Amino acid sequence: MIDFHYWPTPNGHKVTLFLEEAGLDYTIHPVNIGKGDQFKPEYLAFSPNNKMPAIIDRAPADGGEPQSVFESGAILLYLAEKSGQFLSTDPRARIETLEWLFWQMAGLGPMTGQYGHFNVYAPEKIPYAIDRYTNEANRLLQVLDTHLKGRDFIAGDAYSIADMATYPWIGVYDKAPIDMTPYPEVQRWHAAIKARPATERAYARAKDVNPDAGKTMSDEEKKLLFGQGRR
Repeated sequence: MIDFHYWPTPNGHKVTLFLEEAGLDYTIHPVNIGKGDQFKPEYLAFSPNNKMPAIIDRAPADGGEPQSVFESGAILLYLAEKSGQFLSTDPRARIETLEWLFWQMAGLGPMTGQYGHFNVYAPEKIPYAIDRYTNEANRLLQVLDTHLKGRDFIAGDAYSIADMATYPWIGVYDKAPIDMTPYPEVQRWHAAIKARPATERAYARAKDVNPDAGKTMSDEEKKLLFGQGRR
C-alpha cells in the first residue's frame, strides 16, 4: 500500500500517472497547498522541503519499516525500481530515460513554472522576467520537439517515467497558453499520452481531491504558495 500525499498540480499528476499505469494499490491523502498543509509538522516529518508530492510505502521491497520519499522525480524512480515498470533494465535505455527525467526536473518543470508565475500569478508584470522565462520555456519545448522526431516516446518505443514526468508540464497555464504550433512532435506525443486510459483515470483524481481546481487563488493562498507564508 502506498500512502500518496497529493494535490492536483503538475508534480502531483506525475505520480498519479505512474500509480494508475502500474496498477499499484494506493490511498490519496490530500495536501491542500493553498491552506498550508505542506507546513504542518506531521507532513514535514517525511517531506522536509514543505512541497508536494510525497509518498510513504507501507510495504517496501526490503521488508523493513515504511519508506518515505519526497520530490516527484525521486518518487517516480523509486516506484519504477520497486515495481519493475516504466524504466528499462537495459543500461543504455535506462540512462536515456534518466537523462530526460532529470532534464524535466531541472529544466522544463522549473522554467515552465517560472513562466507561469510571472505571466499568471505575479502581482506586477515584469517584462524582463516574462521575456526570460517565455524564451526559456520555448527553447525547452524546441529541444523536446527535436528529440521526439521518429520516436513514439521520449526514451524510444516504450512509455517511461520520463514521459510521465514531462507530460503534466505541457500546456499547463490556460490563462497564458504557449503557442504549440511550432512543436508538432510534442503535440503528437502529448495527444497519444492524453488518450491513454490510465491518464484519464489519473486526471480524474484531481476533481475528486480539489473540486475548485482551476479557480482563481486568493491573496492568502498566493502568499503561502509563493514563499511569503510561514517560515
